[in-house]
Amino acid sequence: MHIEFFGAATEVTGSCHILRVGQQVILLDCGLIQGSRSQEARNAEPFPFVARDIDAVVLSHAHIDHCGRLPLLVRRGFRGPIHTQQASQALSSILLRDSAHLAASKARHTRRGDDSGDEAPLYDLQDVERTLARFVSHPYHGWFDVLPGIKARFSDAGHILGSAVVEILATENGTTRRIVFSGDLGQYGSPILRDPESPPAADLVLMESTYGNRRHKDREHSIRELGELIRDIDASSANILVPAFAVGRSQELLFHLGNHASEWRLDRWHIFLDSPLAIEASEVYWNHGHLFDEEALGLRRGFKRMPRPPNVHFTRTAAESRIVNQIKGGAIIIAGSGTCSGGRILHHLRTALPHAPNHVLFTGFQPPGGLGRALIDRAERVRIHGQQIEVNAQIHTIGGLSAHGDYDDLLRWYRGIGNRPPVCLVHGDLTAMQALQFRLTTEAGARATIPEPGYRLEL
Repeated sequence: MHIEFFGAATEVTGSCHILRVGQQVILLDCGLIQGSRSQEARNAEPFPFVARDIDAVVLSHAHIDHCGRLPLLVRRGFRGPIHTQQASQALSSILLRDSAHLAASKARHTRRGDDSGDEAPLYDLQDVERTLARFVSHPYHGWFDVLPGIKARFSDAGHILGSAVVEILATENGTTRRIVFSGDLGQYGSPILRDPESPPAADLVLMESTYGNRRHKDREHSIRELGELIRDIDASSANILVPAFAVGRSQELLFHLGNHASEWRLDRWHIFLDSPLAIEASEVYWNHGHLFDEEALGLRRGFKRMPRPPNVHFTRTAAESRIVNQIKGGAIIIAGSGTCSGGRILHHLRTALPHAPNHVLFTGFQPPGGLGRALIDRAERVRIHGQQIEVNAQIHTIGGLSAHGDYDDLLRWYRGIGNRPPVCLVHGDLTAMQALQFRLTTEAGARATIPEPGYRLEL
């Protein structure tokens, strides 16, 4: 029995790990690699395993860096079940279809000479539909059979709707091991979602480390900072662009805008959720209210359908998005993707960045090598759709609204596991991993390692 680390090992995206139990093979996540063009080009490379040899997949949650290569896995021969939490199945169907559309769009840009990259998309909508047919969903907290001698259960990870901490009980030759995969862990006390749940015990923990070297700003402080920023901007001459993940961040932003509409003087603005994906995801959130925390559940009871903050417009079509892109002031535009790696936000950035009165607000992690990180690092010019764009707009980062827990949250989650098991750190850049490794070792008494890609760990 052993684990092999192939994705999100010493890097943030592309989550993908293999558990081998005798002749049976389970894949934990199969996500897209995100970042620079050269990093994303790795998605088209052969898997470091044979797709048809995988017997089952267990998916932690629906974010594309965790599920985005599943259609490619199916295209290359995988024929087993894909186990995930019930809300994750609903969100994955939206995100994977969108991913196929984005891949086709990038291919068209390449053929027109507007950008560089592979001409053929990784997969198409037919691959996505074949993938979705393999999903098997489960509620939180109930054990289910993955393969003979192997069972699993999901606990709430508090990251996005349906995000799961995965516990696997695997038996081989009379020996049973409990392997825990954290997936992505949210912050404690976040709105809408419940707090992350720690399993009672483990023989090994695969643990994310995205913010392993950082402490977020206090959430209430971050919300005040967001409000002050909106109040202080002259709505008559500026737009505010918010690159936001369609699942998780967009819903939280709408939650805060609705709660503080009067205080933040939002009557001066028109708010555009410019993402069909985020609109669909918001409906999924609304339809899974039983997974909300007590505050959000109480608010939900007062409405028969999904509420909107004042002056909010849902722009579903490309034609509507182009109209929004012509607005010269008074617009708060929430659009995907959250890492600025594709989607409608690129068109808005191309228009808004050259103009100093405009503002770009980042509320989540930006992977190294990507456009979002370049803007945060104050690049003077960036490349969008094959054009060099001057950056004169003002760039802001509000870290306290991240969907990822910081190092205090990560330590708190680990300390909740009763027996202090050994840890393998994944899903973080090396600096974050090393910082979290030090804290786990010195403050929590853990034996923490950082596996390189291809590392094999016997259990």
